[in-house]
Amino acid sequence: MNLQEGQIKFIETWGKLGSEWGINRTMASIHALLLITPEELSAEEIMEKLQISRGNANMNLRDLIGWGLVDKILKPGDRKEYFFADKDIWNIAKQVAKERRKRELDPVTKVLSELSVIEGDMKDPEYATFMNSINGIQKFTNNMSKTLDTMFKAEENWFWGSLFKMFK
Repeated sequence: MNLQEGQIKFIETWGKLGSEWGINRTMASIHALLLITPEELSAEEIMEKLQISRGNANMNLRDLIGWGLVDKILKPGDRKEYFFADKDIWNIAKQVAKERRKRELDPVTKVLSELSVIEGDMKDPEYATFMNSINGIQKFTNNMSKTLDTMFKAEENWFWGSLFKMFK
């Protein structure tokens, strides 16, 4: 396999994985292309390399910027916009975790907090089952939130070292 074939395979694989992470295939493919390209690319270059429409490229680039995974760069004297992705996978993992937390964990945590104060009698099996479920999920989401806080503050080597010590 040569470099070009490897790049195509990586972009295709990253694109497929994107749907598992909650983003669409094209958005993940654009991110993959920017990850493996040393210099920033214009929207036109991205469109050409991935064979996608201008609208698709622009919409997904906006989303990538919104996720904090891609930066827009303006070059003096050039009217084109260029796009660049951070190549540090630890930074990428933290940014994806922050966005997923904001979009998924935080709303669930808010609802669970509202539900945890519902009054009732624990002798009532329906109420007890409901509250036990809510409290269990709330405990789990609180622990996930604390773990993410630790990840966001930690240096990569310390985080992985601490995590792997737990499994020895």
